[in-house]
Amino acid sequence: MNTNDLFTKTPPLKLFITAALPGAISMLASALYQLIDGVFVGRILGETPFAALNLAMPLVIINFALADLVGVGSSVPISISLGEKKDREANNIFTCACIMIVLAGIAVGAGLFALAPMLMRLMGAEGEFASLAVQYLRVYALCSPVTTIIFAVDNYLRICGKIRGSMFLNILMAGSSAILEFLFLFVFRWGIWAAALATCMGMMICAVIAFIPFFAGKMRLSFCRPKFSVKLITRIVGCGCPSFLSNIAGRITSIVMNVFLVRLGGETAVSVYGILMYIDGIVQSLLYGMCDSLQPAVGYNWGARLYSRVKSIEKCCFGAAGIFSLISAVVIFAFPKAVTELFMGNAGEDFMLIAVGAVRLFSLTYITRWISFASQSYMLAIEKPAPASAISISISLVFPLLFIAVLWPLGLTGMWLNLAAASVASAVLSVVILIKFTGINVRKGI
Repeated sequence: MNTNDLFTKTPPLKLFITAALPGAISMLASALYQLIDGVFVGRILGETPFAALNLAMPLVIINFALADLVGVGSSVPISISLGEKKDREANNIFTCACIMIVLAGIAVGAGLFALAPMLMRLMGAEGEFASLAVQYLRVYALCSPVTTIIFAVDNYLRICGKIRGSMFLNILMAGSSAILEFLFLFVFRWGIWAAALATCMGMMICAVIAFIPFFAGKMRLSFCRPKFSVKLITRIVGCGCPSFLSNIAGRITSIVMNVFLVRLGGETAVSVYGILMYIDGIVQSLLYGMCDSLQPAVGYNWGARLYSRVKSIEKCCFGAAGIFSLISAVVIFAFPKAVTELFMGNAGEDFMLIAVGAVRLFSLTYITRWISFASQSYMLAIEKPAPASAISISISLVFPLLFIAVLWPLGLTGMWLNLAAASVASAVLSVVILIKFTGINVRKGI
């Protein structure tokens, strides 16, 4: 089905099934690989490498943040331009964005490689703990010029209507990375650096495969002679800011949390927090997959001025996100020990006691997390970066840092409750923004 028919004529519920479910499966594949990555490192290499991985992970994600900024930031105006029948403009945005991502990968990768030892010392890591974290981070830094673009091309495939192609690409990336990591760690007995290398190799293979049809001219989007302008860069950066701020702010929060956790509970507390982040990675990836996969359709219809269709699509998005998030909260709360044992099957009683309690408290996050997530996705899809940025930075940085101070008297318990409390506060903010935005649109007759 061509892009126009898919986005404008497919019934909203069928569109949700066609676009959002493959998107959720794509993100589930990526999240499951991240889970397997943690399981392999924790079970094969041990607790210290697992803690080192989780200490370095916020910086690894920062490494991809600029690429994500450009990828997401370009996808929104590309979708809207296609909806407005401005294909030449869409192709120029696509071409310029790809160039910007490669240049950002070179710059950020070089910086992280050089600063890795200092950054680990600043986070309180010493000895083997710090050395392993540096090894892990530096592999990602070296490979970033050719790996970071994979996140953007996934969006471009969906814009071109290749939703199942995007899904299969993500499954291939997760599967190949998992196989390589098993070989590197379990068969060859290499160190933590090999876990990072396996992921990077999976990304590089899939990036090459994904771009072949674009270079062959078989997609709705195609490369052209790039025409950069201040307006174009500003538009991309503006639309990408919510995602970028969410990534950067979330990693800053994780770094701050790790600094406090190292002091409150040492490697054990960092490892438990790592388990919570893996849980969040799975649930949030599925939410992201559902909401993000609908953004091209929402943006296309917004550009075509089909506002009633936008509302119908968003009703499906909010409803599905709410149901999934609440089910996740119940399942995580009911099976905390099973979740913990995925990563640390041989952990002692003291570790399990802390981890089980932390997982149960953390599960409360998903009672309200879906509200801010779906709201941010909607604002971004219709090119409203300011309210989307306000929501993303509130859940990722402002409220978590606020609740570190508020819940500090509770010690580690306060740390485990942090994101649940922040989720409630950001949900309230999101509802206020949606009510205000709806009122403005009613007055404009939209």
